[in-house]
Amino acid sequence: MNKTIQLILLFLFFILLQVLVLNNILLFGYINPYLYISFIFIFPLSQKRIPFLTVSFFLGLCIDMFSNSGGIHAFATLFIAYIRLFLVRAIFKKTESDYLLFNLRLETFDKVFNYVAILTVLHHFILFSFINFSFNNFSSVIINTLLSTLFTLILYFLGSFIFRKKLS
Repeated sequence: MNKTIQLILLFLFFILLQVLVLNNILLFGYINPYLYISFIFIFPLSQKRIPFLTVSFFLGLCIDMFSNSGGIHAFATLFIAYIRLFLVRAIFKKTESDYLLFNLRLETFDKVFNYVAILTVLHHFILFSFINFSFNNFSSVIINTLLSTLFTLILYFLGSFIFRKKLS
């Protein structure tokens, strides 16, 4: 199947999964997984930067439209999409010439975990900071960020383990 069609289907899958299933999960009053950001983790580095940022913005905007959240998902998603290349260079020690062959499945678990965890924590912190929008609720922001990050990471790595293709 064409790579562009796969990305479009993956985009739609993550939106539908988030909107129809994961937005209805609220464990212990704090934990809400935001698995749609996985699209940003696995989006190919070989694609141009401006179209990627545009797609990331629209991903967050779609979640905002269904969640009635006024653009906070779009901002948080666009932010992690923007800093993604910096983290790839810092964590994986990749250069632009390596982007064509870069694949998260071929990297070591510790590097992938650091990459995914940092982007997830940043996304969730920005998201919950804008939701609360007050320093009076800073402890709530931290608790929501940590617990939702933990649940999102568990779901991401569980999903990546289940859907991993066999390497030949």
